[in-house]
Amino acid sequence: MSSTRQAEVRRETKETKIFLRLDLDQAGEPKISTGVGFFDHMLEALAVHGRFGVELEAEGDLHIDQHHLVEDVGIVFGQALREALGEDLRIQRFAAAYAPLDDALARAVVDISGRAYLYYGVEVSRPMVGDFDTDLVLEFFQALTANARLNLHLDLIRGHNAHHQLEASFKAFALALRSAVKVDGSLAEVPSTKGSLSEDEARKASEDAAG
Repeated sequence: MSSTRQAEVRRETKETKIFLRLDLDQAGEPKISTGVGFFDHMLEALAVHGRFGVELEAEGDLHIDQHHLVEDVGIVFGQALREALGEDLRIQRFAAAYAPLDDALARAVVDISGRAYLYYGVEVSRPMVGDFDTDLVLEFFQALTANARLNLHLDLIRGHNAHHQLEASFKAFALALRSAVKVDGSLAEVPSTKGSLSEDEARKASEDAAG
């Protein structure tokens, strides 16, 4: 198992310019700047409670709206997570966590499976928190799960304050992801009946066996 699980990802399009450095094992004070204050706050919660080292600089076409920026940060975060995990995936893999925040309670269940799937059961009580469009949280998690190739079921169980609802959801995801990526030193091989947590590798192995 590699002692360094880090990644740096850059993405530049006509809509956004993003740089992310992610360290799964060395936490530090998050350095996050997207130009969207509430989104920064949520990403800081993800970094702090996931115990991840995160440096993020993101610029986007905010004169249009926040959609491209938030979605592309999800893409980059997912790519960095997959790259940082590397090829040796003797990790816990499955994890679940609850996070309360005053009136709100959220649950996240994660499987680092190599197959992307998101169930998003978060109904937010109002469409805006400050100047942040709460619909974009779904876009962020869709992009992240697709690019990290992980299975995430995220549910808001209760709550009436929109800020609390979303922050509890990010914190629950952070706690579950923190456990799922944890190295399991007792494993002699990847925890999968297919022998791989990479969808492409698993498909190739199946095709080779069939052929």
